[in-house]
Amino acid sequence: MAKPAALKASFRCSECGTTVGKWVGRCPECQAWGSVTELGATRVRLTSGPVSTPARPISQVSADDAQSRETGEPELDRVLGGGLVAGSVVLLAGEPGAGKSTLALSVASKAARQGAPTLYVTGEESAAQIRLRAGRTGALNEHLWVAAETDLGAVLAHLETVRPTLLVVDSVQTIGSAEVEGSAGGVTQIRAVTAALIGVAKERGIATILIGHVTKDGSIAGPRLLEHLVDVVLHFEGDRHSTLRLVRAVKNRYGAADEIGCFQMTEAGIEGLADPSGLFVSRSEKPVPGTCVTVTIEGRRPLLAEVQALVSEASEKSPRRVTSGLDGQRVAMVLAVAEKRAGTPLGGKDVHTATVGGVRVTDPGSDLALVLAVRSAVRDEAIPSGLVAIGEVGLSGEVRPVPGVQRRLAEAARLGFSAAVVPVGSGTPPTGMEVLEVVDVDTALRAVSALQGRARRSVPRP
Repeated sequence: MAKPAALKASFRCSECGTTVGKWVGRCPECQAWGSVTELGATRVRLTSGPVSTPARPISQVSADDAQSRETGEPELDRVLGGGLVAGSVVLLAGEPGAGKSTLALSVASKAARQGAPTLYVTGEESAAQIRLRAGRTGALNEHLWVAAETDLGAVLAHLETVRPTLLVVDSVQTIGSAEVEGSAGGVTQIRAVTAALIGVAKERGIATILIGHVTKDGSIAGPRLLEHLVDVVLHFEGDRHSTLRLVRAVKNRYGAADEIGCFQMTEAGIEGLADPSGLFVSRSEKPVPGTCVTVTIEGRRPLLAEVQALVSEASEKSPRRVTSGLDGQRVAMVLAVAEKRAGTPLGGKDVHTATVGGVRVTDPGSDLALVLAVRSAVRDEAIPSGLVAIGEVGLSGEVRPVPGVQRRLAEAARLGFSAAVVPVGSGTPPTGMEVLEVVDVDTALRAVSALQGRARRSVPRP
């Protein structure tokens, strides 16, 4: 005998769509205040219903449907985990002018060159504007279809006509549906439009790229539910005053979720950088005080990055701590360790820290390089050229091991660096590289001082 349905009150967050069983003042998912409203009592079905597909042992499930196809952009394929999967939905978000549309148009044109029908739907520009951009970047192809639409029904009609294998929607915040309340770009509209496009993509096996806007704090505009629905979330990063662009995977159901791809904006469009090492290191004829090179790991890729520090007398009563490209909280912790454990006087001084090339470094393995750069800036003594520093610094001043030290050292040796300061137990060094293993920041400073003295003695007298 079937059990009667139970009556249960439901509450939903208007920001992210999370449903909870009771009212709360703050959404447990997106942490928004006052966004949870009651939907009324809903009946929860307790009886069994029909199934869409029968359950099978996992060994009998074919993985062919999840095979990726290359996009023609090797750097993007690296981030995606090999390429686009049929039926997958990729959300590409970034600031205005970063190059999202240019990259998406390049991917669409290269898919069209392979003979696959591709549909590019634009809700922000006209078809003529897309035509001009395609002509400027060499993206013209007969298999690339363009439609300027802002209505969801019209987009679905184009899908029926073109039957593409790749769909690009630029942008998802501009598409609306007349059957849903609210204006285009609202929380309800974005949720409904995204759900409809994902349903069509899964049903027909269409690889879909959704371009999204970001808010002033850098998060994706719209409900957080949008990020949960899609398969891949990519963030397009880069300063509009620089030609360097980074595509970072935040979520990826088909590959690593911490991989990055490097691109360069040119007059002819956007180009991938297969070997970006060295772009984030300044080139000077002689060593400059306050700089130290480290090697970070982004996904599976080692990248050289230069950490710079400038220490000056405070112009106000409260010394300033300014960071650019580094995590401010971690910089404050490392500066405290440098002052307490390494004897670096920073009281009453302004400390400015930054990276080169606009890259953002969050790897804890850059802590030791920051300590050495600050010490070099305080003493006005340059660190010897050809030295890299790798290691995480603890509050007690110890230098902790970090993952992938061998890959980091191999990359540094490939680019001509001859010495490295690393934590104890880092393994066999590359051929021709002098590796100094240290246990704490005090030992690291003494090792660098010895290298500085050796460098001064090796300089020929005039």
